[in-house]
Amino acid sequence: MTLCLHGTRITSGVAIGPVHIIRQHDFEITQYSIQEEFISEEVNRYKKALTHARNHLDSVLNNIPASTPAEIKAFIHSHLLMLNDEMLSTAPIEIILERQCNAEWALKIQRDSIIHIFDSMQDDYLRTRRDDIDHVVNTIMQNLLSGPVHHGVHHSQEQRFSGHIIVADDISPSELVLMQHQGIAAFVTQTGGPTSHTAIIARSLNIPAIAGIHNIHTLLHEAETIIVDGRFGIILTNIDDEALYHYHRLRREQQIQLKRYKEFPHLPAITDDGVEINICANIELPEEIPLIHEMGANGIGLYRTEYLFMNRASTPSEEEQFQAYANVLKQLNGKPLTIRTLDLGSDKQVDSGKQLSHAIINPALGLRAIRLCLNDLALFIPQLRAILRVSALGPVKMMIPMLSSINELQQVLRLIRSTQEALQKESIAYDPDMPIGGMIEVPAAAICAEMFAAKLDFLSIGTNDLIQYTLAIDRIDDEVNYLYDPLHPAVLKLIAQTIAAGQQADIPVTMCGEMAGDPRYTKLLLGLGLQEFSMHPNSHPPIKQIIPLCHTKKLSRQVKRLLKNTDHTEFTNQIEKLLC
Repeated sequence: MTLCLHGTRITSGVAIGPVHIIRQHDFEITQYSIQEEFISEEVNRYKKALTHARNHLDSVLNNIPASTPAEIKAFIHSHLLMLNDEMLSTAPIEIILERQCNAEWALKIQRDSIIHIFDSMQDDYLRTRRDDIDHVVNTIMQNLLSGPVHHGVHHSQEQRFSGHIIVADDISPSELVLMQHQGIAAFVTQTGGPTSHTAIIARSLNIPAIAGIHNIHTLLHEAETIIVDGRFGIILTNIDDEALYHYHRLRREQQIQLKRYKEFPHLPAITDDGVEINICANIELPEEIPLIHEMGANGIGLYRTEYLFMNRASTPSEEEQFQAYANVLKQLNGKPLTIRTLDLGSDKQVDSGKQLSHAIINPALGLRAIRLCLNDLALFIPQLRAILRVSALGPVKMMIPMLSSINELQQVLRLIRSTQEALQKESIAYDPDMPIGGMIEVPAAAICAEMFAAKLDFLSIGTNDLIQYTLAIDRIDDEVNYLYDPLHPAVLKLIAQTIAAGQQADIPVTMCGEMAGDPRYTKLLLGLGLQEFSMHPNSHPPIKQIIPLCHTKKLSRQVKRLLKNTDHTEFTNQIEKLLC
């Protein structure tokens, strides 16, 4: 009898193959004292382990094919930058010297300190950056404990993983790149989430993947054939002939579909009744821009600026930010760039160890995003100046995250006006008509969307946070993430209310959350009236394939009937009919 295991959906592909289990090190670190005459030797041992870790990542970069997407190389570069950052290159050495302890214990202390900061963040995208810290720290730790062993992943393995489904506690981005070139069919991990770097790379490489299945090593066995269905985040074991036949046919259909997708990127996204849909991209690194052009995106609907502020000893200057934004705009060749202002959580250290705010019990309800910026103008004003300056160079929009009250918005607009006046006095160019928009990701903002629409040039729905705040759940908390439901009636009504407010005010409304890039919801969102989507570039082809098959007026009638339905069973049935 076929059995089904449920996890977190990472990519939507389907794979069939034998299991290969990678048992990663569960390090047991013991503290011991180092005699003073041997301290310098212990420091050198740490430095040597650090060098081996750098050499490993350099080797990965030097051996992956030139055709590897630029954004994947960028992730590996980011791990190299972490190794060179003082938080890992210098701080553990200082701990060794100060405490006269072994290098492993010093690295553990530093790792725990960094992870504590990341675990305190509300933003799930930023919080999952802790995975990158763990990947890098584990590489150093392996070298300290047993020499340069990298979870058994070496270039010399050639096709060891070919056709296999990898099962592991976790997989680092560099390991995944190697495995992909060795021909893996899919991977399943015990930890990780949809916003980790490994997940982003998996989507870029179209590798089927599922995360968040506890005790996965005890549930699956080496060499047994399983099915990974990324569409629904499930694994099938003990497969019967009927299931095997169905999924082999589905795999063939997907392969044919992938070939067709190549025809879609540069075609306009126009519905069956002639409505043109604007498809933009979400990015965080300039290295992702070639993929934007490759997929035919109409511009950047969300440029995350947080990475300019992270993994460094001081905040980026106005000039550094200006150059970074100008570089992205230049590469877009005239396409619009929407820059989201800083969206960091309350406990992130960004300058010389200075804590931006006191520790609080629930960062989700604390000082983050625009609240943080309004509380620390020394952080916010340089970014406003940089964005305004770059607006003189081309089509730029500014987007404010996590607005929850009109008072907040009025404070932001006053700051923007005063910053414009200061630039004007200094004879520095800017676009006085640069569009300013707000992110609707708090239920209070969605309920008051008409008030925000009256004062802004556009609205952007951030479904990731909107769903979490509406349903009072954390989608990367394994104990409650089963409650994360984009199709909850309350969520759909808030989305509908926001889109209607934009239509009434005659301003654009876009969606930049994960929901926008999920083809399962495209028809529903079109029926809700959404005409602007922003998503990861690799999500564009399937969305563009669906849009020409949709008639927005018919879908709108269906969705209106759906939202009026108060019977749960009937509501569910109507949703299923709409999504199929």
